[in-house]
Amino acid sequence: MNDWTTSHDRVLAQRRAEGWMFLLEAARYPRTTGAVAPSGKALARALTDPLRARTPRPPAVLEAGAGTGAVTRTLIPRLARGSRLDIVEANPRFAARLRHLVANHPHLADAHRQVTVHQAYVEHLGTDQRYDVIVSGLPLTNFAPGQVDRIMARYLEMLRPGGILTYFAYVGTRTARALTASRAEALRHAAVNEVMADYQRSYATGRRTVWANLPPAHVWHLRRPLPAPSDQERPRDMADR
Repeated sequence: MNDWTTSHDRVLAQRRAEGWMFLLEAARYPRTTGAVAPSGKALARALTDPLRARTPRPPAVLEAGAGTGAVTRTLIPRLARGSRLDIVEANPRFAARLRHLVANHPHLADAHRQVTVHQAYVEHLGTDQRYDVIVSGLPLTNFAPGQVDRIMARYLEMLRPGGILTYFAYVGTRTARALTASRAEALRHAAVNEVMADYQRSYATGRRTVWANLPPAHVWHLRRPLPAPSDQERPRDMADR
């Protein structure tokens, strides 16, 4: 058996183990896990697309709700030298898995200090750091509307002006819950969608649908606006109008 086959088999075994782990945690905590399987590769690529853009400095990146690291594995190789990645995960079993991933990832052999795993809820994350990109894997449609509003406001607060928030929502969940959920659950879900729609109307720069995921998902990109120039910074003829 050659080294490639051994390595390939090891990766497949690891992915199967993580799939079972994700399924068990979804059964234990269905509201906060939000899915029964990790994000697929196509969805992970779409979520991390903002890191392809050239930036004047190494970007600071936050990943929230990283789970077992399906998106993290795509994100780490896209980190520029000197960039920073903070990973936030509230589930202690997932957080331990993420620390193991960071400690053993080949792209971080000489740069472990640039990646930190925080076991916390993102809205409670105590940091003054401002991020160029935030990648959210949180199952926002599973939360109460007020909590979703707090999380989204915290994301925007942590973004640098011009920074990008990217997150996903599964296709068809509103219709499915309207048909199968209790009236109270359907109303909660509709209220969350209204909260998200307000943020999308104010900050969205684009949306794409990833059909090659189970289930398919919409990926949204929201941008924190750049500050408006002050009167002192405007051209004189504009300031006098």
